[in-house]
Amino acid sequence: MDIFNILLGIHIVGGGTSLLLGLYILIARKGTKRHKKIGIIYYTAMVTAALVAMPMCYLHPNYFLFIISVFTAYMLLTGKRYLMHKTLNSITMYDWSLTVIMALFGLAFMVFGLFNLANGKNFGIVFLVFGVISLLFVRQDWINFKGQSTIRNFFLTTHIQRMMGSYIASVTAFLVVNNEILPPVFVWLLPTVVITPLITIWIRKHKVENAIA
Repeated sequence: MDIFNILLGIHIVGGGTSLLLGLYILIARKGTKRHKKIGIIYYTAMVTAALVAMPMCYLHPNYFLFIISVFTAYMLLTGKRYLMHKTLNSITMYDWSLTVIMALFGLAFMVFGLFNLANGKNFGIVFLVFGVISLLFVRQDWINFKGQSTIRNFFLTTHIQRMMGSYIASVTAFLVVNNEILPPVFVWLLPTVVITPLITIWIRKHKVENAIA
């Protein structure tokens, strides 16, 4: 068995596990002990699947999988970091580094998107959408890290946003791999369109506005 098949096996196990556990987290009550325990397993399985996908994309070039793996890894790593923070003083260069890396990839997604559209490839729309979303998250990190957020408990709300965002990526990857009927662009964007409103509802439910907002 070659290295690619080994990585593929790890990726499938991690991705499948996170896909099932993510569904539970999506519908279950938040903040319980069970939620936290399952969340740890979800995080471990998902980040493993995302990181393993990167060398897979090098061995068998796949730009689409690479986008998902980078986006997912960023969501997971920052999502966990936001939950660990209690004050702005706890933010380190590691947090800033994740933001800078995502900014670079976001710009790259935009360039690839424009290049594909200029060459008549509609999939460029997907690159552009993920590029815009990436840069919006980078902007959010900047505002949060500078203490300019209008949400007092932004550490919690951003954690919810990022972890659920990683689940969107997981569902997207599953649908793309198994889709044989629907248009590719539609499949890539469907999970974002469906799950994003739920994330908005949860954030509104848990957020605490600053008094000066």
